[in-house]
Amino acid sequence: MTKHMYELSQILHFVKDQTGADEIFENSDINQDLGCDGDDFDELINKFSTEFNVDLSTYLWYFHSAEEGNNIGGAIFPPPNERVKHIPVTPLMLLEFAQKGKWDLKYPEHQIPKRRYDLITNLIIIIVVFSLIIYKCASR
Repeated sequence: MTKHMYELSQILHFVKDQTGADEIFENSDINQDLGCDGDDFDELINKFSTEFNVDLSTYLWYFHSAEEGNNIGGAIFPPPNERVKHIPVTPLMLLEFAQKGKWDLKYPEHQIPKRRYDLITNLIIIIVVFSLIIYKCASR
């Protein structure tokens, strides 16, 4: 794979543009220190991949950030990001990945259920609520 030559200043500028953070350091955790989470974090990583030509085929989002929004079902069945230990993504890591042209992180062994029971629970709750609303409206 072709090595690319990027500088830390380019990555810091990119992260600042994406997060709007005033102070960014090479070891800042983009998720926890800069408050970039959910869809914003996902968008940052995808733009990073495009702008710096980084292959994300081995990237596992749930180690680095939570999903967007509230997850009522997550109170009963933990979502993927709550089943693993958080791994920070820092500008220094992004620089390394940009230079290599791939997301080069060895994740620890872990087990994530094939089915997202938290999301299934959310769907059931939505169906029940809408059914009750329709029932109440129809019985008037």
